[in-house]
Amino acid sequence: MVLLSQRTMESLGVPNIDGSGQYIQTIEWDMMNKQKFFPLSMLSSFSVRCMLYPFTVIKTRIQIQRHNEVYKGTFDAFQKIFKYEGLGGLYKGFWVSAFQLVSGIFYITTYENVRTFLQQRGVHDSRVRALIGGGCASVVGQTIIVPFDVISQHMMVLGQMEGHGKSKVIVNPLNIDYHGRQKLQIALNIVRTLYRKDGLKGFYRGYMASICAYVPNSALWWSFYHFYQEQLVRTFPDGTSTLLVQCIAAPLGGVSTSLITNPLDIVRARLQVQRTGGFGNTFRILWSEEQLGIFTKGLSPRLFQSMIFSFTIILGYESVKRFSVNDEFKNEVRW
Repeated sequence: MVLLSQRTMESLGVPNIDGSGQYIQTIEWDMMNKQKFFPLSMLSSFSVRCMLYPFTVIKTRIQIQRHNEVYKGTFDAFQKIFKYEGLGGLYKGFWVSAFQLVSGIFYITTYENVRTFLQQRGVHDSRVRALIGGGCASVVGQTIIVPFDVISQHMMVLGQMEGHGKSKVIVNPLNIDYHGRQKLQIALNIVRTLYRKDGLKGFYRGYMASICAYVPNSALWWSFYHFYQEQLVRTFPDGTSTLLVQCIAAPLGGVSTSLITNPLDIVRARLQVQRTGGFGNTFRILWSEEQLGIFTKGLSPRLFQSMIFSFTIILGYESVKRFSVNDEFKNEVRW
């Protein structure tokens, strides 16, 4: 067996079948070949986003509508969007949103390096390291992605009908010309209009709301993920697949986090699309409209998206880590 560093030994937690040592439960940053990890990670992330993007569109539209004026729920929204806008309606703003792949690389690099830094400073509780690492990673990721988020969310809701009867209006917050335009032209029109109205700060509208929504979301998600993983390892019989445990822990973490942070996510979406002023003012407007409904509004697509996203992203992420692990650790890693 290779001679392992103290830091590596702290990642070991599951006995080998032959009793000669222990399996690595958490593959750390310095155990991987980055030339393999980064391209495989981007491919995995892109595949997951392709599959789950329609739920992002549905969630955003439900969040910004008043009460249930347009959509009564996730399935109703899916039916109406597909019926009136086709498959393309479920992928509005996708290519702009796809820039999240870039922020994703910075996100995971920050997360892993913060965990490494904390462990080197004597913080050995995986949940604490995950909490701090997830929060720091989200700050970096949001700083990069918010401008693309703002543009893609405008594209998601553009042309949607809102209201009832004679009061029906077409959603077009920036009053741009989009009829007969290609998606790239629409995106460029949104960019030009945002810049003309607000300058560069227009692309960071809702930045603080995004920080307030996503930093706790990211920090809690990673912390819950490690917490559930530890509990499941104790519960499941010896020899259970580590990857299986991780793929069960991830959706549990996603559900727990979504239930706690749902109101923050609605405020972020409203602020970025409807231009409702500051965080506090947006929250007051939302509360006057929904009252306690802020805890459940758009929650079903968010829960579903979070469960599937958590499962698939961890399946991809942990598999990529196993494919990228350095040769000296391959015998210590179990699928």
